[in-house]
Amino acid sequence: MPDNKSRPSQEQPWENGWAPDTSRAPGTRRLWLAGGLAVATIVACVTAIALNDKHVDDTSQARRGQPLSDDGKGGGLISFATPSVSGSPSPTGKQSTTASASPKPSSSPEAQGSSTPHAPAAPSASSTTKPSAPRPTTTQRSVRSVNYPDRYWHVSGGLVKLDAVGGSESRADSTFTVVKGLADSSCSTFVTADGRYLRHRDFVLRAERDDGSALFKQDATFCAVPSSYSSGAVMLESVNYPGRFLRHKNFALRLDAYGYGSSYREDFSFNLVDGLA
Repeated sequence: MPDNKSRPSQEQPWENGWAPDTSRAPGTRRLWLAGGLAVATIVACVTAIALNDKHVDDTSQARRGQPLSDDGKGGGLISFATPSVSGSPSPTGKQSTTASASPKPSSSPEAQGSSTPHAPAAPSASSTTKPSAPRPTTTQRSVRSVNYPDRYWHVSGGLVKLDAVGGSESRADSTFTVVKGLADSSCSTFVTADGRYLRHRDFVLRAERDDGSALFKQDATFCAVPSSYSSGAVMLESVNYPGRFLRHKNFALRLDAYGYGSSYREDFSFNLVDGLA
């Protein structure tokens, strides 16, 4: 009789010399599970991409016609919300403006210095009548200082100074023809013997040729105002700098605000007398 060996236990096939069944590949069930999981993962990714693309298309349609964000990029798989521009709407009513004073035609470093207490300002030419002091019968005039009666306006080196009368040349340089104001016919302009005009530039009185500009005409026009210091004397106010008058300082003629020091008010007062020449 053939030997009838009993089948060894399958719990320990290798130890007992038994080979497993090779008709079925090992791990088939695990392979099927892994394949199914991969397919499910792919399907989920495709679905997510499709939904995200649809969301991007909807967002693009909603943002059409609106300005781009700072980076100028549209949405992608991962998109960041564009920060909304916040702030109050611009007012549609009256706009606020900053009042700025228009600059004067000419300026001076001294005019922009620190402010100094002023004494009561002298009446301006626009609000007072012209001086009632007797006028010479001729148009040739010399301008004499009230507090220095031996000194007159004198042109020297293109500048107007307060000098004592000297020779014939000095007398001619201290004599001016008074004409109607170039910028205001009710005021006056002073012309030298050689045809130059007295005008303030950088707040200093000078003798210069007329350049035909409107600024020159204003700088060369002065309005006479009765002096509050001396009866019969006048003060000469600038037509383009109201409140500023010609005065002598260190025996040089310049344009200054009136009355900033009570001891200097007489420096603004002059007498128009017959020409010295």
